[in-house]
Amino acid sequence: MMLPNELNEVIELVKNHTIWRKKECINLIASENVMSPLAMILYMNDMMHRYAEGKPFKRYYQGLKYVDELEVKTQKIMGELLGTEYVELRPISGTIANATVYKSFANYGDKAVVVPVQAGAHVSHTRYGTLGALGMEQVEMPFNLEEWNIDVDGAVKLIQQVKPRLVILGGSLYIFPHPVKEIAEAAHSVDAKLMYDAAHVLGLITGKAWENPLKLGADILTASTHKTFPGPQGGLIATVTREDYKKVGKVVFPMFVSNHHLHRLAATAVTGIEMKLYGEEYAAQILRNAKTFAEALAENGFKVIAENKGYTNSHQVIIDVKEHGGGAKNAQLLEEANIIVNKNLLPWDKPEDIKNPSGIRLGVQEATRWGMKEDEMKQIAEYMRMVVIDKKDPSIVKEKVKEFRKNFIEVQYAIKISAEMEEELLKIMLHPTRI
Repeated sequence: MMLPNELNEVIELVKNHTIWRKKECINLIASENVMSPLAMILYMNDMMHRYAEGKPFKRYYQGLKYVDELEVKTQKIMGELLGTEYVELRPISGTIANATVYKSFANYGDKAVVVPVQAGAHVSHTRYGTLGALGMEQVEMPFNLEEWNIDVDGAVKLIQQVKPRLVILGGSLYIFPHPVKEIAEAAHSVDAKLMYDAAHVLGLITGKAWENPLKLGADILTASTHKTFPGPQGGLIATVTREDYKKVGKVVFPMFVSNHHLHRLAATAVTGIEMKLYGEEYAAQILRNAKTFAEALAENGFKVIAENKGYTNSHQVIIDVKEHGGGAKNAQLLEEANIIVNKNLLPWDKPEDIKNPSGIRLGVQEATRWGMKEDEMKQIAEYMRMVVIDKKDPSIVKEKVKEFRKNFIEVQYAIKISAEMEEELLKIMLHPTRI
């Protein structure tokens, strides 16, 4: 059968993208990762066609007896990783999880104390994102550039003065853990809830490389499930108390989510089990890789942020490339060399610098998932120097990168299944007529 040209074009675009990103590129986007083959196979299940409004076993639709059991099982797996019984998986993204918490614990006109945008806050924490869309006022806490972290004394004083309904920690530009215990005490002293956005560091927390904010005083943890936690795209909310969990549940549906993309539950569960089995090893290697990468970049002539603090304690490394033409220009050049990064505002940038900020944000979690270790981090730093500092033709570096990636095409820290089981699962997921 002759396929329509437009269908051939769609197929080719998807094939080209997948081969390029999975076999030919070094991905250093700090907010991305790859699922294991088993998680990907189970992601392609019939649940993607179904609706499940409401909570497990209390739905508004029939036909969900297996979905209900799977959702409860996945909640249990994630709860065990986070040390709480109260996990809400219905938010379809970290941003929706954040919006749900805002609406659950604050009202139009209330104040929220947040990290400054240039110092790492996600846009959803600000007047430009869901916080502002819900009519809440963003108040930025002071940031200590020397420590590359929140100014604790200044933040405590601000919280006591402003008396917000919410205090938000966590972020998307994020190299050191935020001071949860001290900020939690200040928040609770004015009857505010402390929300910790762990979207970027959920894998480090579940891998026990970072302390769990819920054990340090945070009331609520929100997260994405696809960054250092290498699952499918989605969101979650975890709470310490049943009361807060029930409040969140009444808001996520029906206010922000109708159907919650049920097919991702199985892939989230698989990834959670993988993190139980391999998470500590994976998270520890992420931290080693990030530190080595930062040191190697500095040795190759880059201006790496927070040298006085050892550069990083997370999956991220931040470089200032303003003297080399800025973040936008160099992110484009690096993409031409098959090294994928993103431009990023730094604390000294102005809002109008957003189109070409000083910084580039780098993350090593996906490279680590592909099996790269310290020696590979040093090699990647050299490739980046060739493009950004030595001004070599990116097309020449691109060929080196493609050759380099040939050694790293199998996902690590993952459950391996037999070829027979893989074939059986694919048959069930994609070809029910062959069952």
